[in-house]
Amino acid sequence: MSTPLIIAISGASGSGKSLFTENLLKEFSEEGKTVQILREDHYYRAQDHMPLPEREKTNYDHPKAFEHTLLVEHLQALKNWQSIEYPHYCYKTHTRLAQTETLISAPVIIIEGIMLLANEALQHMFDIKIFVDTPLDICLLRRMKRDIAERGRTLESVANQYESTVKPMYHQFIAPSRFTADVIVTQGGENKIALDVIKSHIQQSLI
Repeated sequence: MSTPLIIAISGASGSGKSLFTENLLKEFSEEGKTVQILREDHYYRAQDHMPLPEREKTNYDHPKAFEHTLLVEHLQALKNWQSIEYPHYCYKTHTRLAQTETLISAPVIIIEGIMLLANEALQHMFDIKIFVDTPLDICLLRRMKRDIAERGRTLESVANQYESTVKPMYHQFIAPSRFTADVIVTQGGENKIALDVIKSHIQQSLI
């Protein structure tokens, strides 16, 4: 193949994007295919110049919270079979870490995130666009469990953030972006039929 196949997996926070991504990765790992995974969350903007209380007020569910220009540059580099310096983000300090990770390109590159299909410049970078469509009440429950267990959040703070930014931003940016997708996946990240369909399409593209 002349260029890597880039697949975007989008949907609401807690929709099952990460699980769908991991299950898709397993399908190709078993076949010995080289797959590179990127997360849009890693491209949250650095906020070192702001005190922590100000960082906590950032609307992390708005497209402006992401440095999408850097993500476009990195995807273009990967398309050209070049390596990138992949950023890492700390959810507890709400800023990007100083350390980066060198990632090499691969025949299949999968990136998942909430705003991938809401950005026109990014849309042009994707060969396959997938939207994981899950009811919001299920997304909220999953997000609460994750943020409390993995990110040191309180139940009250998660609920407040959901009502003030997560839900409104979903309706403003994420829900409309589903209409730009090539494939709509229901039933979350364990939809076996959807996984088989995407896997088959990728295999055909790699021939």
